[in-house]
Amino acid sequence: MDALQLVALVAASAAVAGFARRTPVPAPLLLVAVGLAASYLPGVPDYTLDPHIVLPLILPPLLYTAAVESSYLDLRANIRPVALLSVGYVLFATVAVGWLAYVLVPDLPLTAALVLGAVIAPPDAVAATAIARRLGLPNRITTILQGESLVNDATAITAYKVALAAAVGEGISWAGGLWEFALAAIGGIGVGLVLMVPIHWLRTHLTEALLQNTLSLLIPFIAYAAAEEVGASGVLAVVVVGLFLGHKAWKVDFATRLQEEAVWKMVAFILESAVFALIGLQLPYVVRELGRYGIGEAAWYAVGVFVAVVVVRFVWVYPATFLPRWMSSGIREREPEVDWRAPLVVGWAGMRGVVSLAIAFSIPAVTDGVEFPARNLVLFLTFTTVIGTLVVQGLTLPPLIRLLKLPGRDRYAETLAEAQAQSEASRAAEERLDALLADERNALPQPLADRLRTVMERRRNAVWERLGAVNAITGETADDTYRRLSREMIDAEREVFVQLRDARRIDDEMMRTLLRRLDLEEAAAFRETD
Repeated sequence: MDALQLVALVAASAAVAGFARRTPVPAPLLLVAVGLAASYLPGVPDYTLDPHIVLPLILPPLLYTAAVESSYLDLRANIRPVALLSVGYVLFATVAVGWLAYVLVPDLPLTAALVLGAVIAPPDAVAATAIARRLGLPNRITTILQGESLVNDATAITAYKVALAAAVGEGISWAGGLWEFALAAIGGIGVGLVLMVPIHWLRTHLTEALLQNTLSLLIPFIAYAAAEEVGASGVLAVVVVGLFLGHKAWKVDFATRLQEEAVWKMVAFILESAVFALIGLQLPYVVRELGRYGIGEAAWYAVGVFVAVVVVRFVWVYPATFLPRWMSSGIREREPEVDWRAPLVVGWAGMRGVVSLAIAFSIPAVTDGVEFPARNLVLFLTFTTVIGTLVVQGLTLPPLIRLLKLPGRDRYAETLAEAQAQSEASRAAEERLDALLADERNALPQPLADRLRTVMERRRNAVWERLGAVNAITGETADDTYRRLSREMIDAEREVFVQLRDARRIDDEMMRTLLRRLDLEEAAAFRETD
C-alpha cells in the first residue's frame, strides 16, 4: 500500500463514518458496504496489509484510548467477573469454537481451526458499552463489559500465537502453550508496571502541552514494543500503563487534557474507520482465493461458525455468573444480587470488532517457508463473524435491553452525589481563597475578587439546580438558561472579532488569540454534566 492509497483510504473511510453518524445505520456496517462496493470500481487498487505491522500499528493506540478512559477502581472492584470473561471465556471460546469449526469444515486442520477460534474469541465491547451507557444500564454491567474488552485481547493474541506456531509446524505442546501464556501475561504486566511510573513522571514534568501530547502519542507504541521485545504481552503492557495514566490524569495540566482527549478521539476514529473499510475492500479478494471452498459452501460454514460463537458465549456466561455465587458465601455477601437478565445482556453483548480483524489480518500466508493452511477461509469466516455479530447482536441489543427492563442507573442519586461532592470542593476553594486574599501579596481589586467568588458559587449551585424545578416555559433549569445565554453572548463577541479582522482593524494572529480565549470560556461554560 503506497502513500496515496493510504491517504485515500483514510479520507474515504473517515467521510463514510462521518456520514453514518447522520443515519440510523451503524458506522461499521456502512463502512463495510461502501468498501465492498468500492472494491469493484475500476481504478480502485487492491489494498493489502503487511501482517507483521498490523498488530503493532493498530492495536496499541486503540487499547490505550480504552484503558485511559476506564476506571481502575471499578475494574478492581469487579476483578472476578472481568477475569472470568477476559481470560476464562476467551480460552474456552478458542478451544470450543475452534473444535466446532474443525468438525464443521472438512479437511480444516485442527491447528488452523484453533487459530480461527483465537481470532474470533475476544468480543469488542466498545459498541456494547456505548449502548449500555445510553440506555442507562447499571454501572456494574458496563464496567464488566469494558474491563473484558481491555484484557481479553491479550489472552486472545497469546492463544493465537500458540495456535499459529502449531499450525505452521513449530511443534508446541499444550503444556508449552500454557507456560508461554503465563510468561506472556506476567511479563506484560511487569513491563507495564516498570514503565508506568517514569512515563507519568515525564508527563508531569514536561511544561508544554504540545510536548506532552507528542509523548502521549508515543506511549502505547513504546509499551507494546518494549514488552514484545522481551517476549511478553504488549497488549497487557499497554493496558497497565493506560490504566495508571488514566487514574493519574488529574495531575497533568488542563491544556494537555483538553488536547489529549481530542487527539486520541481522532486517532481511534481514523483507525477503526479504516479497518472496517478494509473488510469490504478485501472481501472480494478473500472470496476469490477461497480455493477448494466455493462461496456457497463457505457461506454455510460462516453461518455455523456465527451460531457457534453466539451459543458458546452463553454456555460460559451463565455458569460463570451463578456457580461461583452458589459455591461461595463470601461472593454472595460482597457482590450484589444477580438475576437471569444481567447475564443475558452480557452474553448477547459479545459483538466482535476491530481486534478480531487486526489479528486476522496479521496471519502470515507463509512462515519460514511453511504455508498457513486455509488462510483465506479463516479470513472469510472472521469477516463474516464480525459482520454477523454487528448486524444481529448490535442492532438487537438496544431493544433487548428495553424489553428486559433492567433496573437502570439512579440518576437522581448520582446527581445528588455530584452536588454534594461539588459543595465540599467549593468550600475548600472558598477557604483557600479567603486565606490567599488575607495575604497582602495577593491583593486584588474588589470586582476581581468578587468575580472569583461568583464563578465558584456558580459551580456549586449548577448541580443543585439540576435537582430543582425547571422553567415552566422552556423546560430548562437555571443552569441550562445561563449556558444558553452565555453561548449567545460568546457568539456575538466572536462575530465582532471576525468583522474586525475582515475590516483589517486587527490581524489574524490577534483574532486567533481572542477566539482561543472565547473557546476556553465556552468550554468551561458548557462542560459535560452527564
